[in-house]
Amino acid sequence: MTLLNTLAPWQWVLFAAVPVAIVALYFLKLRRQPLIVPSTYLWRRTVEDLHVNALWQRLRRSLLLALQLLLIALAMAACLRPGWRGQELPGDRFIFLVDTSASMSATDVQPTRLDAAKQRLLALVDQMQSGDAALLVSFSDEARVEQSFTDNRSLLRQKINRMRPTQHRSDLQEALRVAAGLANPGRISEDVGDIQVAGALPATLYLFTDGGFESVPDFALGNLTPIYVPLGTPQPDNVGIMAFSVERNPEKQGRIEAFARLENTGTADVTGELTLSIDGELADASQLRIAAQGEAGVQFELGSLQQGVLQISWQRPDHLALDNVAYAVAGVPRRARVLLVTAGNEALVSAATTAEAQATAEVTVQGTEYLATQEYRDAAAAAAWDFVIYDRCVPPAMPEANTWFVGQVPPLTGWSRGPTEPLPFIIDTDRAHPLTQLVDMGSVRHIYDGFVIKGPAGAASLFESASGPLLVIASRGGFEDAALGFEIVGKSADGKLIPKTDWPARSSFPLFVMNVLGYLGGLQGSVAVVGGQPGIPAALQSRAPAEHLDIRLPSGKVSRVFRKNQNAFVFADTDELGVYEVSEGSAAEVTQRFAVNLLDRRESNLAPRAAIELGFETVTGQVAAAVSRRELWKPLLLLALGVLLFEWYVFNRRIFG
Repeated sequence: MTLLNTLAPWQWVLFAAVPVAIVALYFLKLRRQPLIVPSTYLWRRTVEDLHVNALWQRLRRSLLLALQLLLIALAMAACLRPGWRGQELPGDRFIFLVDTSASMSATDVQPTRLDAAKQRLLALVDQMQSGDAALLVSFSDEARVEQSFTDNRSLLRQKINRMRPTQHRSDLQEALRVAAGLANPGRISEDVGDIQVAGALPATLYLFTDGGFESVPDFALGNLTPIYVPLGTPQPDNVGIMAFSVERNPEKQGRIEAFARLENTGTADVTGELTLSIDGELADASQLRIAAQGEAGVQFELGSLQQGVLQISWQRPDHLALDNVAYAVAGVPRRARVLLVTAGNEALVSAATTAEAQATAEVTVQGTEYLATQEYRDAAAAAAWDFVIYDRCVPPAMPEANTWFVGQVPPLTGWSRGPTEPLPFIIDTDRAHPLTQLVDMGSVRHIYDGFVIKGPAGAASLFESASGPLLVIASRGGFEDAALGFEIVGKSADGKLIPKTDWPARSSFPLFVMNVLGYLGGLQGSVAVVGGQPGIPAALQSRAPAEHLDIRLPSGKVSRVFRKNQNAFVFADTDELGVYEVSEGSAAEVTQRFAVNLLDRRESNLAPRAAIELGFETVTGQVAAAVSRRELWKPLLLLALGVLLFEWYVFNRRIFG
């Protein structure tokens, strides 16, 4: 409580004389009461009236006197302007953006950073004046409007208290677009709950975050006035797991190894233990010392492990528990279901059915007459295959699978072939694409004839001749289609099959076929490690044709996802960290698993940013509101007015009964 003197000394002297005068008038006032007495007594009392104005007579209790003195005391207190230092909200229209990403679960601010942000936000709502309106938006890698513009402070408090943290990474761009759309000219709020604001109006943008996101260089603030409220202590303590993988040892046949990388984002060196568990059983442990702002790697030997759920845990407590655990699901992948349709191609069939190829794919060979059967049409529509090879033939309709056309192009809009040219020569190969990785076409001397392929928009050329592309791949919804612009074998004039290239005699041919089976079959390698980050959809494939998959989340909740015109099931509810279990169709047996881990350096680096970049403006962190003075003189004057009215009422009751 502080006081501000508003009167000069001589004014205070005059003011202080007022209560003295009131008391003096109380003593000087004659008090007569009607009384029937003998006449001699009357004269005696009349003489005594001369003494009624004596200054030192006993002070009698009087409600009117007390009210008058209280009135003067309140007036004098109001002139002292009592008050205290507080905060105020600039403007009358506010947008509150609250970060709910993984780093906001850090406990360097008790109980968590998000809880601290909510407490500050509730204090700001309490400071809103009548008629002020606010919009509440929470964001991680996506923005969510918790409450549209409203002047209902009670409703805002409810929505603030209901906000929950996520395990996603932080991305400010979408949240800023929401804010800008409601405040900048030329944009209109689509929410009917916005209180009488059809057009865009200026607003104060409060951003509650630790700043753990990329800068937004292409954003224009426009009518937004930003205030950045940083959350977190200057020197948080955290070690996070940045990477976890399971791989084959290329130097040791059949040996599997797990690799992990940890980073210390704190300001002090730390020592702790990293443990490895397989299917819930402790398998290994490693003692690590990690320097401040440094990193450390660890390698675990897994022997001949082919499948299992692996978990690594950093055992030293710190300010963020979410990045102290990571999971990996290792397993022998199922073989890809492949259909090879050909009128006869011994070289291609042999390359696709070698022992090594059979370990990757289960190849079924059919003649071209199979395309006309009802069995083929039903299987193609039901995604019975992961990958179909059409050798010198074209199906009546494209299957729900990846495809490779040999000597033909897909019967789809956007695909076309040029005229047949003699002796095309491959002059360039895309060595980076998985289909042509390590494939050397320089040794191929003869391609008797071929044609240039034109693919749809976004198609990639993998083999290039002097005339144009000879191998093209393009996406089709959830699938990919590849086309080769020359035949491997063909028919002579008398109808006999003859070689059309010497490619099958080169080592690059079986290597290319293995690349095709692995990539377009959708399953590569002998050990599959399936995982992702929270919020990123997982693409799953069923082991057998199925209309739906049931996914059990780490929390135990079961979610069902249906197949929609493609073999891959897209599961988007990956909000939790941990291992997800997948069951197919009506079967309760778990057929596959996948893991979701944080593995994000920005979220693990808990140090709050001193300033953030919004477009061309640098916004420095500050307190949530400007410092102001809360005054009490107005309430005191109102109270004094109430005392005056009550004193007038008491006086009139006594005078007029």
